[in-house]
Amino acid sequence: MADCCAPSPVLLERRALLTRRVRLLVVATMTYNVVEAVVAISAGTVASSAALIGFGLDSVIEVASAAAVAWQFSGSDPEVRERAALRVIALSFFALAAYVGVESVRALSGAAEAEPSTVGIVLAALSLVIMPVLSHAQRRAGRELGSRSAVADSKQTLLCTYLSGVLLAGLLLNVLFGWSWADPIAALVIAAVALKEGRDAWRGQHCC
Repeated sequence: MADCCAPSPVLLERRALLTRRVRLLVVATMTYNVVEAVVAISAGTVASSAALIGFGLDSVIEVASAAAVAWQFSGSDPEVRERAALRVIALSFFALAAYVGVESVRALSGAAEAEPSTVGIVLAALSLVIMPVLSHAQRRAGRELGSRSAVADSKQTLLCTYLSGVLLAGLLLNVLFGWSWADPIAALVIAAVALKEGRDAWRGQHCC
């Protein structure tokens, strides 16, 4: 009688597969973001670009978010660690929103004028292609697995896609037309989105 309510072997096998998939996606996201952070911060420092440096720091926050999910799924029962992982992800969203907001206001006030950066344009274009793929794969696995933290981390990755688009547009507009104000204006919108995502992650409202 006791065995009639036990999870079927097929379901258990599928759950194990999804857990391994989330782990691999998290590792892939962390690896890419480490490279992205180093390149963006270095290029941003050379070009005196607050947008590029901010993008690089966002990558650092991405790594923190992915590390939280990796920590969660390293245990025997990931659900036990989910709340703590969500808190870390939420705080990373808040930190990102605060930094992007402050740097946007500074850029609009004329604190610094960025030089053109070919490296930054190439990096932003690559991220615009790679990040949506990673985000979609992790969100799909997270939803099927029922993991709110995995879904929240996938949204963090998707937010990086938006930032990539903002960065690319800002760098191109600066190169082509000298519109240095375009990037900080768009970045303020991203900051607002980050605040919302942080609030949802803190409350555990990411749909699975």
